[in-house]
Amino acid sequence: MGGTEHLGVRREGATLVLTLDRPEAKNALSLPMLVGLYDGWTEADEDDSVRSIVLTGAGGSFCAGMDLKALAGKGMAGEQYRDRLTADPDLHWKAMLRHHRPRKPVIAAVEGYCVAGGTEILQGTDIRVAGQSATFGLFEVRRGLFPIGGSTVRLPRQIPRTHALEMLLTGRPYSAREAADIGLIGHVVPDGTALDTALEIAERINACGPLAVEAVKASVYATAEMTETEGLAAELERGWPIFDTDDAKEGARAFTEKRPPDFRRH
Repeated sequence: MGGTEHLGVRREGATLVLTLDRPEAKNALSLPMLVGLYDGWTEADEDDSVRSIVLTGAGGSFCAGMDLKALAGKGMAGEQYRDRLTADPDLHWKAMLRHHRPRKPVIAAVEGYCVAGGTEILQGTDIRVAGQSATFGLFEVRRGLFPIGGSTVRLPRQIPRTHALEMLLTGRPYSAREAADIGLIGHVVPDGTALDTALEIAERINACGPLAVEAVKASVYATAEMTETEGLAAELERGWPIFDTDDAKEGARAFTEKRPPDFRRH
């Protein structure tokens, strides 16, 4: 199990919990954090015992965006990781879920600030929970910058275009309730309980057949830009083989025998 000085990694049963851990900077993205995130996504993809991922932040914040000084400055924290970025110039985009989609479900547990790059990473997650005092927003235009983490492409596909454009073009902050109302997040919970709620959702996912869960997630994203006819055909191609797995047979047996299923990815 990996991790860096700015990214904590731990297991909660079949859930891999990744914690952005730079609270003194409201978990602004740094090179050690990006390397840790990339390694975390890779670990989850490669370890079949991991069935879900929870992404959260330490110290009452999720992520306040990119720390440009930490990424560009020489002799600053994380310099020892720079060879990783040199070896894979795309690493930071994979870490931010711009150029990588984990095959396991990713649940975001948000407290406090989730702005700029934080809101961009959020768009790469699958299920989103936030404390009631959380703050969202894409502030880049207020600084004369461009939200290049994918927001001009993803956000209008995830929420109504009028709301996406208002968020992108005004750079204003959004409360958790506003974010839920426009569909950016799915749950608003009391402050301090987002992680607990996310872990509860993860546990429900973990109790399901992992081959089925991963195939369902893959189908949702793979068919998103297809016509309905194309999507339905692709769904059958991906979904029918699941019915021939040992896990599918075990699910039926467990239902008949009134016991929890023992799924083994076969």
